[in-house]
Amino acid sequence: MRYEAFSMSAPATLELDGDVAVITMDDGKANALSPAMITSLAEALDRAETAATSVVLKGRPGRFCAGFDLKIMGSGPGAATELVKSGADLLIRLYEHPQPVVAACTGHAMAGGALLLLASDVRLGVEGDFKIGLNEVAIGMPMPVFASELARERLDRRALVAATVGATIYDPPSAVEVGYLDRVVTAEALHALATSEAQRLAQLPASAYASTKRSVRAPLIAHVRATLEEDLARVTRDMRARR
Repeated sequence: MRYEAFSMSAPATLELDGDVAVITMDDGKANALSPAMITSLAEALDRAETAATSVVLKGRPGRFCAGFDLKIMGSGPGAATELVKSGADLLIRLYEHPQPVVAACTGHAMAGGALLLLASDVRLGVEGDFKIGLNEVAIGMPMPVFASELARERLDRRALVAATVGATIYDPPSAVEVGYLDRVVTAEALHALATSEAQRLAQLPASAYASTKRSVRAPLIAHVRATLEEDLARVTRDMRARR
């Protein structure tokens, strides 16, 4: 087993476990999607394309990702919009990443953290008293189109309104039922199973995997990109209206 680390001082780091790029989010706090976290995740995905054959995305024990940095989101509509735009770019980049991406949900995954799950190919969660869901409406934030479209694509149709408009939060077993996760495992088994699943998917012909993934997901990606600027303007107007 070969490990090679990159950017160990960044909030998201990459280690090679054989041919699997293990990207770990750990900012020492809630693993929020700050500018630094978004930048380091994007850099790690770039590195994975040349250094690995598949990706595991994980957090530290108890925390996967708390979503967009609330300090920046509360500092004003301008800064919030810039953060959400960079987050949208990251999520689409993850969603269309040509390699297999396995999310190892190590704990709480809220808002943008839940979107990271929805943008991954396979989602494994850990057992425990953890919260997973899109709570944007509950905290007074309009849900952007990229978020609602990812939810529409990956969640059970019967749960879509409750999960988005109703801001319902789920525990790991319920998250499997509605579609945030594919499977829940023990904390001790999570890393090994995620790596094994990434290795299994990497055995599929790489060009066929990437091409088919791109074809299946192209309509959503095209729609999000075409509407992103206008939609972020809508979100900004709504945020200004509530201040």
